[in-house]
Amino acid sequence: MLAGLRRLANAVALIVAVVLLNFLLIHLAPGDPAVVLAGEAGGTSPETLAAIRHTYGLDRPLPAQLLSYLGQVLHGDLGHSYYFDASVTSLIWQRLGPTLLLALSAMLFALMLGTVLGVTAARRPNGAYGSAITVLSVVGFAMPAFWLGSLLVLLFALRLGIFPTSGMESAIPQTGFARMVDVGQHLVLPTVSLGLVYLALYSRTAKASMVDVLGSDYIRTARAKGVGPRGVTFKHAFRNALMPVVTVAGLQTGALLSGAVLVEIVFNWPGLGRLALDSILRRDTPVLLGILVVSSVVVIVANLLTDLAYRLIDPRIRTGVAR
Repeated sequence: MLAGLRRLANAVALIVAVVLLNFLLIHLAPGDPAVVLAGEAGGTSPETLAAIRHTYGLDRPLPAQLLSYLGQVLHGDLGHSYYFDASVTSLIWQRLGPTLLLALSAMLFALMLGTVLGVTAARRPNGAYGSAITVLSVVGFAMPAFWLGSLLVLLFALRLGIFPTSGMESAIPQTGFARMVDVGQHLVLPTVSLGLVYLALYSRTAKASMVDVLGSDYIRTARAKGVGPRGVTFKHAFRNALMPVVTVAGLQTGALLSGAVLVEIVFNWPGLGRLALDSILRRDTPVLLGILVVSSVVVIVANLLTDLAYRLIDPRIRTGVAR
């Protein structure tokens, strides 16, 4: 119980620190939201700028703005959009689902396939298959997701016509199972574009971890008892080899979300990436801050789930208990 409360307090403190840092960095960046809004309205007179700054509280001192915004966030209010004239929470909620769908699909694709490739390659790490996995890891991790996405669009969408080029759904709305199939077809290329980079990372991590585990004393004991290669790999070594892979997956959550932003722009995916880009171009500070806060919460939750995964993989692990 105390350990859970301590984790919750640490999470809240981390969110507050993220809010403070993001707020200061964004407000130190050049540009004035009032000028952008006045330009949209068709005039940039001093009176118009002063009225806009007063309306949105931009004329107040920075510490006062910071304290006001921090109080709003702690009460669950992410503010009001300058440009869209809507609640930031509602705007983010509309885009959060597509982003999580893309990120989780890419993570599952990369984690499952990468682990299988790495584990099987570890059985003969110096063979042709193991060397091919190593080359795949180096090449795959070096490819930018947006560049790979553009190549996939050119090949599978424009040249072969197998998958849609962009968007999350077709222009003609579908319902029921047909809608699921339609979204799945649109999801394939973004998932592969984002997941291949992390597949390379997970396969290399799984291979190195499995090679290390297979050299352990209890593995040699299992082999001496007559356990076959498949039993040694998947019954005795697999769960212990998963620990580093799960750790890397938890640590890469933030990078996965940032990579999703670029992939969403390439594929015109209606997620937080497009909303973040529009907010940057229009100096819509509340929306951009809200996206950063929500992304931070997602990363924190992912790390908490990683800790829970440790306990499922290895029951010996107990939070707060010395080992």
